[in-house]
Amino acid sequence: MRNNRIGIKLGLVIITVLLIVLLFLGFAIDKMFTNFYTAEMRKETEEIASHFTVMANATDVTSEQTMMTFAEFSNVSIFNILDNGTVNLHSGVHDSADRSFIRGSDLDKIFAGKIVSLLYEDPQGNRYFVSGQPITSDGVITSALYVMASTEQMEQSLSGVRNLLILSGMGAFLLALGITWIIAQVLSRPLLQMQKATRKIAIGELETRLEIKSRDELGSLAEAINDLAADLQRYRDSRQELFSNISHDLRTPITYLEGYSRVVKDHLYETEEEKDRYLDIIYQEAVRLQHLVDDVFDLAKMEEGKISLLVEELNLSDLTEHAVQKVKLKANEKGLNLSFESSGPVSLVRGDRKRMEQIVLNLLENAIRYTEKGSITAGLQYTGTTVLLSVEDTGIGIPEEDLPYIFERFYRVEKSRARQFGGTGLGLSIVKKLAELQGGKIKVNSQLGEGTRFEVHFPLQPDHGGHSI
Repeated sequence: MRNNRIGIKLGLVIITVLLIVLLFLGFAIDKMFTNFYTAEMRKETEEIASHFTVMANATDVTSEQTMMTFAEFSNVSIFNILDNGTVNLHSGVHDSADRSFIRGSDLDKIFAGKIVSLLYEDPQGNRYFVSGQPITSDGVITSALYVMASTEQMEQSLSGVRNLLILSGMGAFLLALGITWIIAQVLSRPLLQMQKATRKIAIGELETRLEIKSRDELGSLAEAINDLAADLQRYRDSRQELFSNISHDLRTPITYLEGYSRVVKDHLYETEEEKDRYLDIIYQEAVRLQHLVDDVFDLAKMEEGKISLLVEELNLSDLTEHAVQKVKLKANEKGLNLSFESSGPVSLVRGDRKRMEQIVLNLLENAIRYTEKGSITAGLQYTGTTVLLSVEDTGIGIPEEDLPYIFERFYRVEKSRARQFGGTGLGLSIVKKLAELQGGKIKVNSQLGEGTRFEVHFPLQPDHGGHSI
């Protein structure tokens, strides 16, 4: 429990609430029993007083003796008081000298034909229920009869009830204390597991996962932590692979540039044709190196929100057809059939010409890279409000489990064959960001071993601001 502070807090809260509930419940039950016993004893005293009043109304001598006997039997005291305050009759355990319970206002009420009830405490601290009722003779009130009943038995009963309530409350509290400890442990255990897991994740142990399967907020939080760890792990692995790939991709052109430039510089070639071939290799590797550097810089600028767009009205059909011609040589070298199709009335779109061409080229080059045989088709489909740019190939396809992540930076499909296919894993991430910056949305459909289709939707110019061609 030393490290389980959340469990201690939960336990204290539950125990505090339970203690308050028990106190209020005990107070309410005590009040209920006190009122019940008081009402019953008051009723009983008044009934006894009524019986004595009936006896006192009798004129025979035996009635007085019967009242005395009945008073002793009932364990009550009786006082017969005349209208001048004189005690005409007294019987019972109460001292007849103590008459403080007899008040003039009460006597006036009794001789007016009313019944008086009160709770009285004598100088010794003994408590009594007192009931005063009128005694009549021939329809005239002649005296007042007071009946005093001790509350000792009632208080003993109430004391027993209170002791029982205290014992029950203590038992319930101890039982609740144990249950609360168990509940606090059960509720806090997932939180402690999450705390340990997040600390491990924070220090780089991204393989950490939580095994909490509850269908509540804690389960959802655990699932979110697992997803976060998986995303961070994938990001770390992709970044490490990216750095490894970039290091390799930088080293390769630099090695070519260094080697062939030395050959040309030192005239280590036999013919001019051989020299031109070396210079061509140097040029291609320089272009490859520039493309790699541009990708890294573009992504960095887009991540920081510092990329600027020169927006203008574009003919996307001309731009796409021009991009197809640029990569046609690469497709022909692999024996691929590269074609361009367009449908619908051509309309202008607003975008940055350079960045729009970069989107098309990246998609085409990606298709050529991962297609060994078959065809690649670039298409444009114009509708009333949007234009659909599609690039479809018959390449190796993308595994279904990789589809949600292919637009993430650093992510590469077919990692084991990365050296064979090349690329940095930045192209599709750049395409997605550039498309979104220009109001477009991109999606992908792919079947492993059958091919892939990328689709980018761009909004068309409104009728009042655009042109049809």
